[in-house]
Amino acid sequence: MDEMLLLTRIVLVGFVCMSFVSSGLACGPGRGYGRRRHPKKLTPLAYKQFIPNVAEKTLGASGRYEGKITRNSERFKELTPNYNPDIIFKDEENTGADRLMTQRCKDKLNSLAISVMNQWPGVKLRVTEGWDEDGHHFEESLHYEGRAVDITTSDRDKSKYGTLSRLAVEAGFDWVYYESKAHIHCSVKAENSVAAKSGGCFPGSASVSLKDGSRKLVKDLRVGDKVLAADSEGKLTYSDFLMFVDHDTETRRVFYVIETKEPLKKITLTAAHLIFVVNNATDNFDDVTATFASNVNPGQKVFVADDMHNQLKAVTVERIYMEEHEGSFAPVTAQGTIVVDQVLASCYAVIEDHKLAHWAFAPVRLSYGLTSLLFPKDYSMSNNTFQENGVHWYSKILYQIGTWVLDSHSLHPLGMSINSS
Repeated sequence: MDEMLLLTRIVLVGFVCMSFVSSGLACGPGRGYGRRRHPKKLTPLAYKQFIPNVAEKTLGASGRYEGKITRNSERFKELTPNYNPDIIFKDEENTGADRLMTQRCKDKLNSLAISVMNQWPGVKLRVTEGWDEDGHHFEESLHYEGRAVDITTSDRDKSKYGTLSRLAVEAGFDWVYYESKAHIHCSVKAENSVAAKSGGCFPGSASVSLKDGSRKLVKDLRVGDKVLAADSEGKLTYSDFLMFVDHDTETRRVFYVIETKEPLKKITLTAAHLIFVVNNATDNFDDVTATFASNVNPGQKVFVADDMHNQLKAVTVERIYMEEHEGSFAPVTAQGTIVVDQVLASCYAVIEDHKLAHWAFAPVRLSYGLTSLLFPKDYSMSNNTFQENGVHWYSKILYQIGTWVLDSHSLHPLGMSINSS
């Protein structure tokens, strides 16, 4: 009963969101009409309070620790110096380390600096600790990645720190902690995380089979293409391609390659993408499970389409390794499944529940069906329209809802870099 209520809420939210696509989200945020709103009343954080009310290195906050960055490491290029004159950097090491941070952290800090000056004229934001290269923090601290800062006001007035914490929340930091009487701790998600980039994708070089017998690269799919997929009973069918939930032609990402034997097939997809596996000896599709690509192990079986595209066969996974590719694409079909490089996968990612994700995309299927029925010529013309890079707004909304209502164990630890890889 609870699950049905959850599904109903998600779908209803989806319908509302879809109804506003042209009027609201197409234009983006603006000043709006009517009278000017009064400034938002700020509620200071209490001592030892943190927002959001979850652990810092969980999906709903700043995400997991990804490894220490040193000046000699490849990832050092991820850090950028902050020379904002409206921010005072303590820099007690006299190395400029406190000025180094990820771009996301820099953006939030600069936004906070403006808020501080507006809140207290003549007072500036002060950073007491930024990137740590000397090992002064606890193990796996986000300071080692340039994703955390400790802050005060320039006048060091402790009575302001509760409000300063709230201003940091409003500035967009992913986790804010009124940690001590001496400072506020703030951190952000990683640049490559599911709230920074995306959740589940295939490389652009992956290919799919079309109803006319041809093959097409995933990156070249157009709305209305009939793509090989499978129905809920495991029968192969051709399904309409509806949209990309993520479309990125430039970013290089790490992909999992799941390789089978007899026949040798390979599917390449990101860690948070769902793929169908079966663990028992019956190879029955009724016992199939959708799991994250990063959770698949050799010895499990995935489903491979035969050369004639007549049926699926369970084939044993022989090995799994990782590759880096440029470009990533997350196609969605009406069936919610897709056969990529002859291996069956889900169209969904991040949330480890294929059925729930498929329910959540019901408004997309309805919108596509109604539009193609009522305006077939317009939809035919849209077959060649270009989709901009980025995560689709509808997917971002669903992900945010998921972080509110789902258990964290149901979500991939990489999150949605959103807001699917």
